[in-house]
Order: sequence, then structure tokens, then C-alpha cells
Amino acid sequence: MRKNIVAGNWKMNLGYEEGVSLFSEIVNMVKDEVIGNQEVVVCSPFIHLSSIAKLGASAANVHIGAQNIHQAESGAYTGEVSASQVKSVGAQYVILGHSERRAYFGETDAILAEKLNAALKHGLKPIFCIGETKEERESGRFFEVIKTQLEAGVFHLDQNDFASVVLAYEPVWAIGTGLTASPEQAQEVHAFIRETIAKQYGAEAAESTTILYGGSANPSNASTLFAQKDIDGGLIGGASLKSRDFLEIVKVFN
Repeated sequence: MRKNIVAGNWKMNLGYEEGVSLFSEIVNMVKDEVIGNQEVVVCSPFIHLSSIAKLGASAANVHIGAQNIHQAESGAYTGEVSASQVKSVGAQYVILGHSERRAYFGETDAILAEKLNAALKHGLKPIFCIGETKEERESGRFFEVIKTQLEAGVFHLDQNDFASVVLAYEPVWAIGTGLTASPEQAQEVHAFIRETIAKQYGAEAAESTTILYGGSANPSNASTLFAQKDIDGGLIGGASLKSRDFLEIVKVFN
């Protein structure tokens, strides 16, 4: 049985007190309202990680994630944070390959493969993002793009390591634009991802891999998206900054 996960990505938002307050609200709401066994992940800026990890310790199905790591173990990389440092403050997850990291910071598939290795070495569960731009969607090359991102960024892993990876399909054209892939468009790509995994690691591995949808999911469309056969949850951006909106998405799996 695949794990259902709803992960919030706060991006570069919220001061320290604001973040701690929002996370406290989320934890209390999860305790009071979530009756399923879905997993909730909050991926905050680095400044919040240590504090919210302590707050989340009392909620078994609430976990903490970082939004990025550096691929090196340590060293003269001013302004960067390593996998071991993220792990040391109590984080369990890390987002890798988000389209904003690829676009704004030049992260290539080769760099992301190194980051993936670093995360797994230190016991972090990667949420590895893949997806096409508007131009790639309109030109019909989106399957090719996604296959290349998997092959270059992920498929160097052996089957045991791959089992720890959560994938997130994010149509780049739907992030922060208010646009959303239709449930049928999203399902089509999720099914393709699962088929591609099956060719690499076998049908059992493909069926057990959690694949999230990340592209302007909100309380209004989450239920129709999550009802699709191959969509196992969401990587939530803007809606994760409002505790009630975020919890309504989580509760789709109740």
C-alpha cells in the first residue's frame, strides 16, 4: 500500500515567530481532525527547522522537511546547509529539484543526483520534483522531459535506495500562476511516471512509490486530483501558508 502524503512548501515566507505559530496551529489541527493515516510534512525555511521539529515530536504523523541541501558533506560553501546539518535538527524530509531551484539557481540533473545521494546517505527522505515548462507542455515533449529528469537525476540509485524516494510531479506552468493541470492531465503524467519506474525497477517498486502532485493544489481542487488512481497526495505551495486551507487538503484522505 502506497503512503498518502500531503507536504507543505512554505518557500521563502514567514518570519520565525510566524512560522512557529503556523506550525503549532497545523499540529493541533492534525491531532484534532485527521483520522486517516496520511502523512503530513511541513517544509519550512531553515530558520524554523529546529523549533518546529521539537513542536512536531508529539504528533506521530507530522514530519519536518527542508527545502534544499548542498551536495557536499561540509566545507567552504558560505550560505549553504548540508544534509547532515538538516538531519541534526530533526528534519526527516528534504525537497530536491523544485522547479524554482532548477530555474533560478541553475540546478542541473547532475547536481540533483549528487544532492539525492547526500540526502539518502544521511537518512533524509527526498521529495524529488520533476515536471515540464509551458513550452515543453505545448510542444508535446513533456513525457520526454520527465523521462530524462528521472533517468539523469534518480535512476542511478539501486532499488533499496530508490524505495526511500518520494516523487512530486509539478507542471512548472501551473506553479504560482493560478493554473492547475486538469485531473486527467495530472493522472496521465503520474501514470507515465509509474510506468517508467516499472521499466527501471519493476512493477512492485512502481506500485509502492508515492507520487505527489505539485501545481497550485488547493482545498477546491484537491479532492478531484487526489481521487485519481496514481496521485498519492500533494506538494502544496501557497495553500500551505494558511493552516485551515492546508488541513482541508490533508483531510481529503480522511
